[in-house]
Amino acid sequence: MKEIVLASTSLRRSALLRQIGIPFEVTPPDVDESLYSFEADPAGTAERLALAKARSAADRPGIRGRDCLVLGADTVVLFEGQILGKPEDAEDAYAMLRKLTGRSHRVLTGFALLDAGTNRSVTGHEWTTVCMRDCTDEEVRAYVDTGEPLDKAGSYGAHALGAGLITRVEGCFYNVIGLPLARLLVTLKDFDGSAPVD
Repeated sequence: MKEIVLASTSLRRSALLRQIGIPFEVTPPDVDESLYSFEADPAGTAERLALAKARSAADRPGIRGRDCLVLGADTVVLFEGQILGKPEDAEDAYAMLRKLTGRSHRVLTGFALLDAGTNRSVTGHEWTTVCMRDCTDEEVRAYVDTGEPLDKAGSYGAHALGAGLITRVEGCFYNVIGLPLARLLVTLKDFDGSAPVD
């Protein structure tokens, strides 16, 4: 398999790739995410943004023209047609979580693979439904006070303390964390023409 370059500074995405035994290096992308609007076409926008991240990293010195695959990804939370990104502050995180607790919402991850040597690319996405238990105001406050929600779309971390908020997941759990691993492995195999793991 070709070398993998992860166009993301997300520690969670790095941990997921390590979990399934894919060696990689990290090259942060430089993309203005505010230019992308998800409302009309969430899946298509997530794929386009993921590809923009991959292209940005692939254009860096040392990556440009190299025989490697660049992986970009973007994860968003959708609740009743509204996009819930990362909270602005603790109060915003609290407000988001009060909307989500006791209800279900959907998580979308768009991903893109770009061959830095040939500029060939492929994109895909995955949807997952997450059901949350009905929490008290005190429980939500206590969770927000841990600081964990402040850098996460939807204001919770399914991989850590936020797991205690979730009652059921329908679809790929790893998609909620940031990468649909099974879908990604199949896409890697098809795109690269070789099996990514033994």
